[in-house]
Amino acid sequence: MTRVLFVCMGNICRSPMAEGILRKKLRERGLLEQFEVDSCGTGGWHEGEPADPRAQRVLAQYGADFPHVARQIQAHDLEYFQHIFVMDRENLAVLEQRFPQHRGKARLLLELNGGGEVPDPYYQGLEAFEAVYRLLDEALEVFLQNHAPR
Repeated sequence: MTRVLFVCMGNICRSPMAEGILRKKLRERGLLEQFEVDSCGTGGWHEGEPADPRAQRVLAQYGADFPHVARQIQAHDLEYFQHIFVMDRENLAVLEQRFPQHRGKARLLLELNGGGEVPDPYYQGLEAFEAVYRLLDEALEVFLQNHAPR
């Protein structure tokens, strides 16, 4: 079982979008049973809430929607998940500060395909969520090319 965790700030935009995209790709490849996929946030402001309506709309448009409930990262997540992908440097720094014993385990998602950060679309419109979807989709395709069983 390959365990993958996505992390952003509030767990209502970027990380649930990444989770939905990976779940969709795994479902299409018949690999869903071989992976455990989850997402969380470094902050707990949105704990218990669904994904942002704009994120839900974009995920639904691509057939990648799923029932999501926001949660905050816990220490055991860093022990349990094999692949921990963070959306930006700020949240990566928060993880490393809060859980110094796991420094180096999490990495930026976009390192998979050239580097950079996934911009936070929260204060922008639907088009920003669509742009984030495309960024995540490309990076997760690279992840699966390198980590999916053949």
